[in-house]
Amino acid sequence: MLHVVHHADYMAPRPERGTFKFDKYYLVMEALRAARAPMTEHAPEPMPREWLEAVHDPAYVEQVFTATVPREKERRIGFPVTAHIASRVRHTNGGTWLAAKLAQQHGYAANSAAGSHHALHDTGAGYCVFNDLAVASNRLIAEGDASRILIIDLDVHQGDGTASLTALRGDIFTFSIHAEKNFPVRKARSDLDVGLPDGVDDDGYMEALSQHLPALITDFAPDLVLYQAGVDPHAQDKLGRLALTDEGLAKRDRFVVSEARQRGIPIASALGGGYGDDQRAVAERHARSMLAMAAVNARFPAPNHQ
Repeated sequence: MLHVVHHADYMAPRPERGTFKFDKYYLVMEALRAARAPMTEHAPEPMPREWLEAVHDPAYVEQVFTATVPREKERRIGFPVTAHIASRVRHTNGGTWLAAKLAQQHGYAANSAAGSHHALHDTGAGYCVFNDLAVASNRLIAEGDASRILIIDLDVHQGDGTASLTALRGDIFTFSIHAEKNFPVRKARSDLDVGLPDGVDDDGYMEALSQHLPALITDFAPDLVLYQAGVDPHAQDKLGRLALTDEGLAKRDRFVVSEARQRGIPIASALGGGYGDDQRAVAERHARSMLAMAAVNARFPAPNHQ
């Protein structure tokens, strides 16, 4: 059974400025439904303002809520922040928190959007407005739902915003494998960064992942994993510089979930990046990713979470 978090507000009208397309968010759900795999859909509540302000500058949160984000910040984000976008990002942030709560019940759950790992304290960047990974982690720990959270970021781009927003916390560990020469040009410092050269294929990627992840999980001993499962390491991705195949992405995702679940740790995924002229092909990569992870999770008993 795949437990997936989705909301109608994940879609947004195509922006008047910028190049970002929101089409893939409904196409992902179309692909999941067409697969006819066992699935339950869950709708998130909007993330409360005070939880966003616990991580982001309250002045910036106010700009987003009132759709008054300055043009220079909108340029960094990549699209205008309208009232609809404000509602969208509150729901996508709430979605990652809900996916984490569902994972604690079922072992694995997916948010069908978010993974907004470039958003910084006082601005968005790189198509990201609020950083759901940092916001959800902070909320879960503050409410006593988790004590140590590992954020695994396997998007092709480094999770610079997540790294900077959680840099001083001993209870949140950030691990990023990314294309070293890709955006952002100026990398932040994750707790563990693995920068890959251009063109790394399935075998090279799995070598890097298997070298670091098992020992990291054992040493840090998280009680929850948040996984930014971007599919942009794919060889055909428009913004990627790596060369993974469909099977390579599936192998990556199965490995990550297995490493968490065999230790009894719940894991929630956020959608992350995936770009291309054929939005349906990108959406199908995301859908296959979630279905592969749910299939691995089915092999393990539900977590003993109180």
